[in-house]
Amino acid sequence: MGPNDPNSIVACSSNSTCSTVHAIVTTLLVFFVLLTGFAYTTVLERRFISFMQSRLGPNRAGPKGLLQPVSEGVKLIFKEEIIPDGADRAVYSFAPLLKLVPSLIVLAVVPLGPNIYVPWFDDKWYEMAQGFTDVNVGVLWLLAVTSISVYGITLAGWASNNKYALLGALRASASMISYELSLGTVFAVPIMLAGSMSIGDIIGEQSGLFLKWFIFQNPLAAIIMFIALMAEISRAPFDMPEAEQELVAGHITEYSGMKFAMFFLAEYVNMIGISVIFITMFMGGYHDGFGLVQGAPLLALPVLIGKVIPFLIIMVWVRGSIFRPRYDRLMAFGWKVLLPLSMLAVAWTAVSIVIEQEGGPTAYLISVAILFVIVGALGYLFNRSTTPETVLNIDEVESEKVGLGYYVLQFVGGILSIPFVAYEAAKNLRPGSSKS
Repeated sequence: MGPNDPNSIVACSSNSTCSTVHAIVTTLLVFFVLLTGFAYTTVLERRFISFMQSRLGPNRAGPKGLLQPVSEGVKLIFKEEIIPDGADRAVYSFAPLLKLVPSLIVLAVVPLGPNIYVPWFDDKWYEMAQGFTDVNVGVLWLLAVTSISVYGITLAGWASNNKYALLGALRASASMISYELSLGTVFAVPIMLAGSMSIGDIIGEQSGLFLKWFIFQNPLAAIIMFIALMAEISRAPFDMPEAEQELVAGHITEYSGMKFAMFFLAEYVNMIGISVIFITMFMGGYHDGFGLVQGAPLLALPVLIGKVIPFLIIMVWVRGSIFRPRYDRLMAFGWKVLLPLSMLAVAWTAVSIVIEQEGGPTAYLISVAILFVIVGALGYLFNRSTTPETVLNIDEVESEKVGLGYYVLQFVGGILSIPFVAYEAAKNLRPGSSKS
């Protein structure tokens, strides 16, 4: 008997041993991929930004710097943890966990591949899911879990007894409110296109040729979701809670050792998580776009990883090339630009679906193209318009008048430097002292 015989196929969930083994193996596999991905995403970021800046990057620990994450992990393990005076010790210690755990469990409802059939010792073939589970409200799970991590940032800033940490926490809360609305709105697009809130159904609707991916049916919604997801995890240029030039390190100013490492781990695991979410919603999930995965289900995970890596590179590229805008402008962008555009994207999909039902697939594709041109034209006209700068009623500080003493000090300093300049010049004139 084989998997082609319906009588020999048994659902894995019907056997306690199979379901237990499946849960353990899936958990170990997902955690291994996430933690390994986190470690080498840090290397990818540092090497890629070094390439952009004509530097070498980390290349000393191990061959080509591949052991750099190991060396930094060992260093952070043995770092002393200092808790500031006046901090709420319980909340201070709990906040990193509240930031990290959601990043690890957000993918629990995302299928990582089609079901596979595994032989067991009782001459049965057990049908197993590649992933943990696929619930019928998976999109709600994604929205709920991705919004929890901001509480870790907020509590970290509040419990640190530091003004910069508290300001970073307040920024994180404001950012989450601003961009969560756009994210929740634009999640309606794949739900409408698939007719279901199940992640498996959304992925299944995009199977087959890559032209069925939702990114081609509503590119505006895809762009908005990617931007909102980056803002959701406070990834540059939306890294307002940290903002080194303004807030030292924001909510992690008072953290060190493994507690700091947990925030660091959460940031990069979140990068992987939002890449998987975006790929699942708009780029076919584990489907390769040519139908190969249906015939070889074990290719699903490598295909998914192959899609995630370019998005990690894009996020690193954005960090290395786009400056952080002013805080009020980022807030205005979320409320005045992204939220209206997300509503427009939902209306776009609704109109397109009605046109498809009335006129067929050809009319649907034509309507999508026309709406895309209209949205692009509106964006161009909006970008051409000018808005006045914010008028700040701040008194200009006039520079103090320079007195005679300033010039006297400059003159004395110049005289004192003459012997040193003469010594350097004489040393350079000696035979054999010329630099190659």
